Amino acid sequence: MASATDMTLDPSRFTTFAIPMRQMLAGLALGGLIGIPGLATALVALSTVVTWFRGVLPVLGALLGAALGVMTCIVLSKVVTTATASLAASRRFKDISAIAFMVPLVLLGPIIAGVGQGISNSTAFLPDFARVLSWTPLGAAWSLGGELHAGQFGPAAVKLLVAVASLAALAWCWKVLLERALVTPPYAGSGKRKGSRLGLLGILPPVPAGAVMARSLTYWVRDPRYSGSLVVIPLLPVVLVFQGAQTGEYSSLAFLAPISAFIIAWSISADVSYDNTAFALHLATGVSGVADRLGRALACLSFALPVVVIFAVGSAAFTGEWSGLPGQLGLGLGILFTCLGLASVVSARYTVAVPLPGDSPFKKPPGNVGQTLAVQFGGMLVLVVLVLPEAALMVAQLVTGNSLFGWLNLAVGTVLGLVLFVLGVRLGGKWLDARGPELLAQVAVNK
Repeated sequence: MASATDMTLDPSRFTTFAIPMRQMLAGLALGGLIGIPGLATALVALSTVVTWFRGVLPVLGALLGAALGVMTCIVLSKVVTTATASLAASRRFKDISAIAFMVPLVLLGPIIAGVGQGISNSTAFLPDFARVLSWTPLGAAWSLGGELHAGQFGPAAVKLLVAVASLAALAWCWKVLLERALVTPPYAGSGKRKGSRLGLLGILPPVPAGAVMARSLTYWVRDPRYSGSLVVIPLLPVVLVFQGAQTGEYSSLAFLAPISAFIIAWSISADVSYDNTAFALHLATGVSGVADRLGRALACLSFALPVVVIFAVGSAAFTGEWSGLPGQLGLGLGILFTCLGLASVVSARYTVAVPLPGDSPFKKPPGNVGQTLAVQFGGMLVLVVLVLPEAALMVAQLVTGNSLFGWLNLAVGTVLGLVLFVLGVRLGGKWLDARGPELLAQVAVNK
């Protein structure tokens, strides 16, 4: 899973080197062992040896099994990466896999709880399952210590043969695949495409703000650094519902719309940093700062607004608390509009360290960490201050139960949020006009 962040040992890089196959296999295997994933696997495998400190033979058998198990893991990973080398060379595959990797991370809590509950409900089944698994390549190496401790030397010898044969078969597969990859390296080129379609540029109004909006929407759809944050949004209700199911209280769903509004809107606070050297296009064409800020904000607003409304209505329908809908909607809209305005100012004034175009969303260039933290946390504190009126009305409704505060919140959040949105776009546009070349110089440091 970590291969997308560092392709130093990618097989295609060795096509011009006349390295003997045996030495290359040993070197690549050693490279997989000394990396962080390999060392972590080795440490976990060695920790299993402690279980069999009940005799010399069980310890030796567990140690041999751990070594075979670690090498099997490494060789299996090499087989997979070598076999999918041509697929991994595709930019679209990298983008989709990077986004898909975020799904289990967001749902880690429900996944762990579900696995734990499944294990606790199947305690009678697990011993039989482990006994069968120990005769397969997945478990043969790890069961040597247990067989020797039980005095089962015959089964231990058979399982050792299964583990060694599995490792040898995987090594042979890796050798065949590596020879093929070295002779025919993957080609990441694309075929010819007709240039008559303008996409969103031909749909949105032909004005500077419309062109910027079309370009930004294209980023949101095709750039995993943007679309990765959108993957988190549909998973938020799942996490909050799961949390409510554990406690029997679903009050946290009242903050689903505000949290989603913040996550989506604050994403554009690093828009110029994400542009990197492509920001020169905005400067070279003479787009005004207001048009630039407005186009980016409207692109985000085009899908953020429906999400906030749907989540607010959906949470009220799920809990049956329709009286809280105006307050939730007012707080969500207030945070959305205010955050878009504030992000328009922040991205026009400061740059932060973000993944470079084409890189993994999890890979960030070194440096600028202090400024990045200061800008992000400082901006969040300013946002908290700006949305205090909506937050106070929300708290007043929760404490008193008076729905009047909710309707007031809806009016205040919409009006005050729109005012701050307009002010943020104008101020951010003014700063962008004044500091455009400086911003380009700052983002062009990492390229």
